[in-house]
Amino acid sequence: MDNQFYQPGGQPPVGNPQQGYTGNYGAAGDYGMPVPGVQPNPYDQLQGTPYAPAQPANPYDQLQGTPYAPTQPANPYDQLQGMPYAPAQPANPYDQLQGTPYAPAQPANPYDQLQGTPYAPAQPANPYDQLQQGTPSPVQTPYGGVAQPYADPGAMQAPYSDGNYQHLFPQGPEQAAPQQNVPQQTAPVKKSKLRRGPFAGGDANVPGKGKSRFTPSDIALIVVAAVAIMALAGWYLYATYAPEAARYGQVATGSLSAIHTGSVLVVRNEMPYDAESVNSVSYEAVEGSKVVRNDVICSIYSTGYSASAVRQLQQYRDDIRDYQEKLIEESTIYDAQTKRYNEQVLTLALELRSVISGDSGSMANIESQMTQTVSQRQSYFDQKFASEQRFSTLKDNERSQNQRINSWTHTYKATTDALVSFYSDGFEYAINGGNYTTFTPSQVRQMINGQKPENAAPGKGKTTLYRMVKDNEWYALFLSDDTAWNPVSGETYQLQLERFGDTTVEALVYDFEKSDGELLVRLRIIGSVEPVLYLRSCDAVLAESMTTLMVNERAIHTQDGTTGVWLVDGSMESFIPVNVLYTVDGYAYFQTVQQAMIFEGDQLRLRD
Repeated sequence: MDNQFYQPGGQPPVGNPQQGYTGNYGAAGDYGMPVPGVQPNPYDQLQGTPYAPAQPANPYDQLQGTPYAPTQPANPYDQLQGMPYAPAQPANPYDQLQGTPYAPAQPANPYDQLQGTPYAPAQPANPYDQLQQGTPSPVQTPYGGVAQPYADPGAMQAPYSDGNYQHLFPQGPEQAAPQQNVPQQTAPVKKSKLRRGPFAGGDANVPGKGKSRFTPSDIALIVVAAVAIMALAGWYLYATYAPEAARYGQVATGSLSAIHTGSVLVVRNEMPYDAESVNSVSYEAVEGSKVVRNDVICSIYSTGYSASAVRQLQQYRDDIRDYQEKLIEESTIYDAQTKRYNEQVLTLALELRSVISGDSGSMANIESQMTQTVSQRQSYFDQKFASEQRFSTLKDNERSQNQRINSWTHTYKATTDALVSFYSDGFEYAINGGNYTTFTPSQVRQMINGQKPENAAPGKGKTTLYRMVKDNEWYALFLSDDTAWNPVSGETYQLQLERFGDTTVEALVYDFEKSDGELLVRLRIIGSVEPVLYLRSCDAVLAESMTTLMVNERAIHTQDGTTGVWLVDGSMESFIPVNVLYTVDGYAYFQTVQQAMIFEGDQLRLRD
């Protein structure tokens, strides 16, 4: 920062004026009363003078007894020794400039020894004369153009200590504390000493240059000791405040939901029918339909059967029909019985037509009634025209040909109410609802993989004709992927067949078996068999949702290879075997092997 004050010769200062000051330094009398040999001091612009009538009075020039401010007290900073303004006042140490007539014998004021002035060229600049940037104007003194140590008149200044004396700066026009004139001294410069740390290196006054006070072994020992102390403290806190592990657990009830994936083999209550030397089959029933007892299922034609024999039989029947119609037309006798049969047949034919058109009614019943009526009418005609030679011959030929054909043909009728299917995979000979519980997990796995049992085929030379399937009940052999699961016999699960996304049924666990690393669950399903009529095996999902007993898993013990729990009853404990159904989130869901052995709220001993 440039020194903003006049030099002793009265010339303008070198450098830029401080910010905020715009006065004319060269014109005497522009800012105050001219003093011979000294440039005008802007702080002499006293209130009421013609030099700066609009300026407020300068408190530093308000000298006691002067005409400029007759009512103001004497300015202690201008009370210079030998001045007429305050002859009784001691010399102002701040104006005791070297070489001035006011105090020629006084040494230079160290506060006026500014950098670059001829008064004390070797002294460092007085920091209190370095005015802060941004003051309204450079501080001038009326004598010698030396800057005053005050940047803001009236402001309290901090004490300054230099050497063996101290200057206290008063606030406002109060009297300054007496000061001593002390010869100018230069404070000795002390070398700073840097404290030597344990990890400093080299020179003690230069960081990082000293030798370490600790060796690597010392550091390792400190680390080990710190770790040991921390471990000991942690053990103490744990031993003091850690809660003691519970010794007993209380039995509660909980809902268990789980999903088990695996493969399933479908078993049905079905019976296959076969025949030997089958040449062809004539199907009477509809595939997958329900039939009742004595309904014709199909007719088979064995070896030796020929189509010509059937055509010959049909020819005999056509001849009988034609000749019979001729006899009826030639008859002149009114026949009420024939008329009644004909009307019945016509009525049934009209009913059948209406049912086919969409009206309500049973087509099977109508067909059965019509067949019965036609048969009764034909029997009546056979008796009526039995005396006719030609008619009798034609009937004999029909019977003979029909007997010959019947020796090659066999008609099968339904033996019970069931579903009929003409498709077979061979497994129905080996496994059904009567024996499905006898198969082991490994045998079921082989059948799921497509391997048929040894007896899964009709006898030698026989052909499977159809199978009768009992409805409303079927079975499933489920091989679970989770071999650790223990299903509950008698519980109901949700069985979903993945090949048929909408086929989800309730399945009752009949029993289960674990062997050869497989878990086989035997299931019984009460419901229609139609969704699985043509299904033998597929992937499946078995979901369970049940309410059972639950307890802390630490209550499960093994005693002589048996899984169970220790039931606490007062001072007595008894071991109860259980089946653990599922373990999740620290709890074991279980059931007792024998029913009604453990109840909700019972206490069980926990493992340590």
